[in-house]
Amino acid sequence: MHRTPASPSRRHTTALQLHARGWLAGLLSLALGTGACGVGVEPVGDDLGHLRQSQVSTNGLSTNGLSTNGLSTNGLSTNGLSTNGLSTNGLSTNGFVTWFNQDPATADSVMAYVVTCAVQAGVARQFTNPVTGITHMWLGALGLAPRWASGLPATEVEQQVVSACLAAHANKYGLHVPISVLGLTTSETNAPIPYTAEELATYNQQEACFFGNLFDGTGVFAANDQPYLSADKSTPRTCGLASGPTQACPPITHVGMCATLCQPAVVGTTPQPYYESCAYNGKSYRPITARIRSQEIYRCGDGICQFTERCGTDTTALSCRADCGTCP
Repeated sequence: MHRTPASPSRRHTTALQLHARGWLAGLLSLALGTGACGVGVEPVGDDLGHLRQSQVSTNGLSTNGLSTNGLSTNGLSTNGLSTNGLSTNGLSTNGFVTWFNQDPATADSVMAYVVTCAVQAGVARQFTNPVTGITHMWLGALGLAPRWASGLPATEVEQQVVSACLAAHANKYGLHVPISVLGLTTSETNAPIPYTAEELATYNQQEACFFGNLFDGTGVFAANDQPYLSADKSTPRTCGLASGPTQACPPITHVGMCATLCQPAVVGTTPQPYYESCAYNGKSYRPITARIRSQEIYRCGDGICQFTERCGTDTTALSCRADCGTCP
């Protein structure tokens, strides 16, 4: 049996040290219809013994995986899953089989992350390809869309939260950066994704909010959850934590600041570390909020020439003499 590796979501952070493998080049290219940078993802094994409640993931999905031939144009909306759900019936429809076999390797990667986002931990989805005879297994983790995962049609809110989850895992540089994934599921109680005080302390930097809908062609959006990075700073999470209002990370569209677009979640009178909803162009969405560690924000002058920095004579990330020297 071919087993697709599970996402690192819901695992102890020590699992993030496993070696990377680029089986997700093209995942985000499956959604919006525009090309972008290619990236890999860090896989982990399918052992469920280390699953935990707080949601620490490793991002690294290819930003060109949301683009062509996929989720919004001829993917999840027309492959049977949107109406038949992530069930045995949904995975056995002619529409799903046809979609999957257009590009089995990429479709396998898409399904690994769709199931990771939508299905609860400890539950798997299995599909035996009638064309190749190969059985694929994808493991659940975040449980964001329980109704859809049970085989019922995806609600609009489920479409939104799964889309936001995929966007939150995008990394256009191909690096495997651990992130904290926070937000509300679409369960009947709108339960939050569990988190711990230790997780918030470790992932102490507010990063970004992600929202949109890949199922209906709306697209996906990101906004800063802290001020734009100053000129001397940079990050491998540039699709989320932008350096300015014109940050380019297609197909994800940067739309400003979470604080001006989103409604913070509150339980009783206690503010929560995530947003309840975000609005853009007159429409409200269910978002995912991401946090990162301090070390994921680089600074010119820290003595390390990061891949996001360049040689030069100045003190900015794009001309950092202190770290990268003067250019030849």
